[in-house]
Amino acid sequence: MTQNNGESAGELLKQFSKDATTLIRKEVELAKAELAEKGRQAGQGAGMFGGAGLFGVGAFGALTAFLILVLAEAMDAWLAALIVTVVWGAIAAVLALRGKQKVEEAAPPTPEETIETVKEDVQWAKRQAASAGR
Repeated sequence: MTQNNGESAGELLKQFSKDATTLIRKEVELAKAELAEKGRQAGQGAGMFGGAGLFGVGAFGALTAFLILVLAEAMDAWLAALIVTVVWGAIAAVLALRGKQKVEEAAPPTPEETIETVKEDVQWAKRQAASAGR
């Protein structure tokens, strides 16, 4: 059986197989590159959060001491420290609950562009297989 351009169905299937293999290999390479880039960006962001956390802890400690000293002017120091501790604990609880909610809403990292191109490739492969079978 020959096609319009003179190639046999066997030759067309052989070429299709070769093209499909190359395409799959390229898609895997694209997925690896996309995930590596996302990983680099996440790593840089995590480092910046770490630095911010370090300086934030220092500022928070100074603010805590300030608040206790201010409240200690009107009451016993132990009571001032207890009040500040309870307020910080309540804020921490609210933040923890909100953070848990946000983490649960987050989708796992996926190579979105690669998924789209793979879907397109599957459609292309289906069309090629259908035209080779004619």
